[in-house]
Amino acid sequence: MHDNFEDHDDSIEYEIEIETDTDVTAIPDDGLVLARDTLPGALPIIPLRPRPAFPGVIIPLTVNGRERVETIQQAMDSATQTIGLVMVLDLDEEDAPDNLQQVGVAAKILKLIHAEEESAHVLVNSLERFVIKQVSERKGIIYAEVDYPEPEDEVDNAELKAYSMAIIATLKELVQINPLYSEEIKLFLGRSSMDDPARLADFAANLTNADGFELQEVLETLNLQERIEKVLILLKKELEVSRLQTHISQQIEEKISAQQRDFFLREQFKAIKKELGLEKEGKVSEIEKFQARLKKLTLNQEAQNAVNEEIEKLQLIEPSSPEYNVSRNYLDWLTVLPWGKFSKDAYDLARARKVLDRDHYGLDDVKERILEFIAVGKMKGDISGSILCLVGPPGVGKTSVGQSIASALKRKFYRFSVGGMRDEAEIKGHRRTYIGAMPGKAIQAMKSAGTANPVLMLDEIDKIGASFHGDPASALLEVLDSEQNGSFRDHYLDVPFDLSNVLFVATANQLDTIPAPLLDRMEIIRLSGYILEEKLEIARRYLIPKALKNHGLKRSQVSIRKSALVRIIDRYAREAGVRGLENRIKRIMRKAAMEFAEGRQDKITIGLQDVEKFLGKPVFSKEELFDVAPGVVTGLAWTRMGGATLQIEATAVPSKAKGFKQTGQLGKVMVESAEIAYSYVMGHLEKYQIAAQFFDTHFVHLHVPDGATPKDGPSAGVTMTTALLSMIQNRPIIRDLGMTGELSLTGRVLPIGGVKEKTIAARRAGLKILIFPAENRKDYDDLPDYLREGIEVHFVKSYPEVYKIAFA
Repeated sequence: MHDNFEDHDDSIEYEIEIETDTDVTAIPDDGLVLARDTLPGALPIIPLRPRPAFPGVIIPLTVNGRERVETIQQAMDSATQTIGLVMVLDLDEEDAPDNLQQVGVAAKILKLIHAEEESAHVLVNSLERFVIKQVSERKGIIYAEVDYPEPEDEVDNAELKAYSMAIIATLKELVQINPLYSEEIKLFLGRSSMDDPARLADFAANLTNADGFELQEVLETLNLQERIEKVLILLKKELEVSRLQTHISQQIEEKISAQQRDFFLREQFKAIKKELGLEKEGKVSEIEKFQARLKKLTLNQEAQNAVNEEIEKLQLIEPSSPEYNVSRNYLDWLTVLPWGKFSKDAYDLARARKVLDRDHYGLDDVKERILEFIAVGKMKGDISGSILCLVGPPGVGKTSVGQSIASALKRKFYRFSVGGMRDEAEIKGHRRTYIGAMPGKAIQAMKSAGTANPVLMLDEIDKIGASFHGDPASALLEVLDSEQNGSFRDHYLDVPFDLSNVLFVATANQLDTIPAPLLDRMEIIRLSGYILEEKLEIARRYLIPKALKNHGLKRSQVSIRKSALVRIIDRYAREAGVRGLENRIKRIMRKAAMEFAEGRQDKITIGLQDVEKFLGKPVFSKEELFDVAPGVVTGLAWTRMGGATLQIEATAVPSKAKGFKQTGQLGKVMVESAEIAYSYVMGHLEKYQIAAQFFDTHFVHLHVPDGATPKDGPSAGVTMTTALLSMIQNRPIIRDLGMTGELSLTGRVLPIGGVKEKTIAARRAGLKILIFPAENRKDYDDLPDYLREGIEVHFVKSYPEVYKIAFA
């Protein structure tokens, strides 16, 4: 970080034109108060390089870096608007409290000329020397406690006056040789008094081009006579250098020919124009910029040919032509992409495991899949051509898992959402014939990532749309096909770009809405959700500390007991993910922050009895999940939000004509499952000891509560059949039982999906006995032990086995 003075002749000009009455403050009847008496004892510090500042000089100062800009802003907001200017000890080291000289200058900010996030340009008036007593640093801003040394008594000091006259004489000689500072020196001599040798010495020292450390030595010399002597020596050196420079210039001018002289002047003129940014026309500068970029890239032959042709075309086009900007933008995109730039992959499995465990609790099966994936890359030497799809309900950490994969591999990470995307051009870009054309998201992502092998996350891929503009899902086929994306051709670029080294990670809540050809290109990794114990640990390790930080609170101010967390998870946040739990914790923190803002001092501890006070009445109640009655059966369902329990109710109304009705906003497949259940029971009346005329004299009604929520799927067949038999026999099923399975007309129990999600839902609801189809045994056996612990599971092939278990 460098904080530089601008050309010091400008500094002198400001010093001359602005009166320095800021050095003192007038007080009636009591004379004058020196500025050092009103300056603060603690100052924010701006490190300087390569030379120090001197008192009595107005300086245009440029500071670079966010911390230094914040230092200026903080000083502007203070009452005195004063900063400390201190030269660094080592010009090559970073700014730090231990890299500062002991003596600096207090300066008042006169004007903030220009400010940006990373740089600022200010005009300051340096006032007094100070000596640093103590230095500290807070949030990147350096502060110093300082002392302002008392000035020496200069009255009737003939020797000082002699030194002053010698300095003035030397300055006059310097003006005759080098007129660069003539006006400044003349103005200074015209308005300054011989009785102020200290001010004269500082002004003369600031005027020289001496080494910064020599000038710092002058600044640190508090004894005025020693200081003015050192300044006189520096001035004499400056005078000798100027004389030697003049002599050399005269010799050179005598020796070189007119042609050589002209050449030399032209080269000097070119150098001056280059420094001012006026050397080249805009078009020439643009072309040289593109060519400089190309030297750092490795383009394929077709892209290189396209760039060469476009540069030749750009050279022939006038900048005022509309075609100029089209061609320039095209070249800009071609040369800004990371052709041949790769980050080095890290295949350290121990480190990858540590990163995954640090960022996520639980999800052991998912972590194992990711580590296996990295291990294969280690053995193979690369992981090119890989497309992962993380599938799971909202809030289970799909996006953060993608970020952890990038962190484990030490690759750049870039995310963009394709949810709701309806235009093919958003993936493959617009053709350059259109106004405002630009590349698609894939190429834009490569530009932002800056390497040719980043981790690109395609969020919400199951919500991608289609319209008359085209089908983005079809456009993604080329992007996600490892056999094709090695030469991906964006419509805007119209040259092949290699995407085969990109690791694509897609996220989805469900797979049903993803087109089959697109799904076929991806390796599916399921994130099923969390049980209560996992949510409890996630809340304690991640959610609560994050919420405390985001709400400006400390652990010593707010704590949530384990019993309260269990109540929040069980009664307010039963979803598969933790987003709802996080929102409930945020709500608690907001209420706590309000209490502290209103003056509360003691710690807030949230216990079991305090949950309703902070969160209101529970969203879920335990009783509604375990209502045991004839005709009521608990089923297990899979939704895009994760697993869920689903109660099915059946009742019969005496009627002269038989009939069957289903309610609860059931989908087509679920209605068919209900009709199969109805037909199965009617066909096996004798087997289940049901009167033959029952259906002839009753109208049967099957209902699935939560009627506002659409429901569909075949896995409720056995549950509906059990509800009908329980209602007809007026006999409840056993407690804590949940079941799932598709039923055929012959009574076979067919396999279903979402075993893990349904098991998690059962644990969350407190079910102890589960019935699954026999063919799903392999899926259940793959579940981790902590999910299966404490659950009695029955695997059935036919419905009579279900009946035997349910009515045991």
